[in-house]
Amino acid sequence: MVIQPIGAAGTVPLLLALLLFVFWAASCIFALHDPIPFRHPGRLALGLLLLGTSISYVGLYSGWTGPSSVAARAAADRWVMLLLASTALICVAAETVRTIADAMVLVRAILAGGVFCCLVAAVQFFLQLNPMEWFQNTMPGFSYNGGDTTFQQRGALLRVAGTTFTPIELAVVSSMLLPLSIWRALFDDKGRKWLHWAGTCLLIFAIAATISRSGILGISLAMVIFVPFMPRLARKWAALAVPMVAAVLFMGVPGLLSTLFGALVPEPGDLSISTRTNNYPRVAEMFEQRPLIGTGPGNYLPDNALHILDNQYLNATVTMGLLGLLCTVAYFVMPGLAALLAARTAKAPVLRCLAAAVAAAGLVAMACSATFDSLSFPVFALTYPLIIGLGGAIWIMTNNENVLTNKGVI
Repeated sequence: MVIQPIGAAGTVPLLLALLLFVFWAASCIFALHDPIPFRHPGRLALGLLLLGTSISYVGLYSGWTGPSSVAARAAADRWVMLLLASTALICVAAETVRTIADAMVLVRAILAGGVFCCLVAAVQFFLQLNPMEWFQNTMPGFSYNGGDTTFQQRGALLRVAGTTFTPIELAVVSSMLLPLSIWRALFDDKGRKWLHWAGTCLLIFAIAATISRSGILGISLAMVIFVPFMPRLARKWAALAVPMVAAVLFMGVPGLLSTLFGALVPEPGDLSISTRTNNYPRVAEMFEQRPLIGTGPGNYLPDNALHILDNQYLNATVTMGLLGLLCTVAYFVMPGLAALLAARTAKAPVLRCLAAAVAAAGLVAMACSATFDSLSFPVFALTYPLIIGLGGAIWIMTNNENVLTNKGVI
């Protein structure tokens, strides 16, 4: 749902994030807030992506990359608006989350959105109707912009997307949020524990309901990174819970096991794979034409569904060239590795476990961005900056903790 005169960028979350950017920038300009001391690797990664985008953007508008169309320039403008919104989320999260209590408030809010999305996915999966259509009638002034694929058939089951654009986006975002949900369930003293764990179970169900290879990759990578940093007792319970949850899913959803196995071991000629690999020669040809700064940020506009790249790194290579690819890799790699380093050096168990959860979320985003063009999907594109910002806050808290330890304060 968008404000029609603004177009695809006129969604509620993006507009609110842009408004947040205006307030953050104004507070810096008028010396009401000093962002300089809040240094963290995620901010450096964001700066590199902004640099690569700016060079490619100037190249598009100046004609260095060849003639451009109105649609191409509009796509570049939308990309810049997304980066400004991401800047606000990254900087504000990192600069306002000062304590574990602050982090818990932010994580609760993120997970509330995730749980709502999973509840919608459950209704879609079991009743095969889309509750989001009901909300469209309650948004006067907004228009339906299309582009979402709520239901997709795979094998014997119907894949669902919840409140995201596609099942693959739901699978990846749920995999990113799962470690944070477990951390919240372990350490949050507010509310009822069974509700916290119910939210965790909903995320697991959503991943299964998407029947997505990306979801399996995401949840596997998340657990490999996160579980070693959990408290010892929690690790023992995790060893028991994993097979039990799998058994409940497969027994409770008839056909899930066979459909999921078919997705993981695709038959020759599987369209979801062939459409990706068939695009490689096209990407190589476009890269050879404009190897340094590409065709312009956000300026890959496929003329049919078969030409969608389904790979954020290939998309960056085409639109922003080699420079943009390196900046995109830094944007996805640096925050996750920094959070993992913070997890290894943190002293307090709650901080160490939180850092590992954020590291898992960031590295899942990094890996799964090779399986779909992640930054073209609005829920992922605005969730990931919050993960980076939270990781920045953890980096700062860990450094402060180490300084106090070295001084003998703690």
